[in-house]
Amino acid sequence: MKFKVRNFTSKRSGSEIANQFIIETPKGTYFQSYDSIIVFKRNDGQVFLDKQYWNYSVTTGKYRKLFLNENIAETRYKILMKEYKIKNLN
Repeated sequence: MKFKVRNFTSKRSGSEIANQFIIETPKGTYFQSYDSIIVFKRNDGQVFLDKQYWNYSVTTGKYRKLFLNENIAETRYKILMKEYKIKNLN
């Protein structure tokens, strides 16, 4: 399988959202906001969040929530419980 890159799309309009990307690879799927990798979900379900950028801005948070399908409280809980790992992804 090759890498596939696509923009997030707006649920309202169906339009591509600039600077917000989903990157599919043979090992898993990345969420990239602007030039920074925010999240990596391995095919086995393990989730890695970038230690510097996972909660960088309101915009990053909005699309991270969509990518993970959960709110910030759920994400923080999973970090606390070590279900999600914090790692340098950039």
